[in-house]
Amino acid sequence: MDWDRQARTGVAEGVLCSGKSAAQIEAIVAEARAKGSRLLLTRLAPDAFAALASKTRKALDHDPVSRTAVLGGPMPLAESGIGIVAAGTSDAPVAREAERTLAFAGHASTMITDVGVAGLWRLMERQDELKRFRIVIAVAGMEGALFSVLAGLVPAPVIAVPTSVGYGVAAGGTVALNAALASCAPGITVVNIDNGFGAATAAIKMLAIGSRE
Repeated sequence: MDWDRQARTGVAEGVLCSGKSAAQIEAIVAEARAKGSRLLLTRLAPDAFAALASKTRKALDHDPVSRTAVLGGPMPLAESGIGIVAAGTSDAPVAREAERTLAFAGHASTMITDVGVAGLWRLMERQDELKRFRIVIAVAGMEGALFSVLAGLVPAPVIAVPTSVGYGVAAGGTVALNAALASCAPGITVVNIDNGFGAATAAIKMLAIGSRE
């Protein structure tokens, strides 16, 4: 573990649990507890969480939707002006991963869901609220049209998170990713497919730059 990452970069290391054995996860949690360090674990699926030893499970706040877990309890949350905008409820796991990552770092966020462009009026009804955000994390699958629409409506930086939601040629999020990269709305920041953690990390770093000015 890179225990000095937060001091060096402003963002603590997250533990990617997919591909790790229960014994490996338990060893990392035990080391963190011995150091008195807080810890964020990502991609900890419910079955993987259930496979952990009882004492490890009891030490973690696990959220099965986002597949995240936190060691060390909640942080007091500061209002940071971050909005998380999800096209549909199917995008909730990725949106929740971003929300939980922000909360781990002490940043409150506002979640707006089910405002995909297929029901454009729902997004337009929230336009005044959207314009007040300092940073917008946009989460969408299918054709990823939400990214361009949002970036054309709000003054805040938009961080696009393509998701693997969609049928057939949506290709596991590849179409949404390409749509974000090829957007006609300039200035969109794009992270990898389903990477709510990466989007939240980018937002945290943007806020840190603003606080130093």
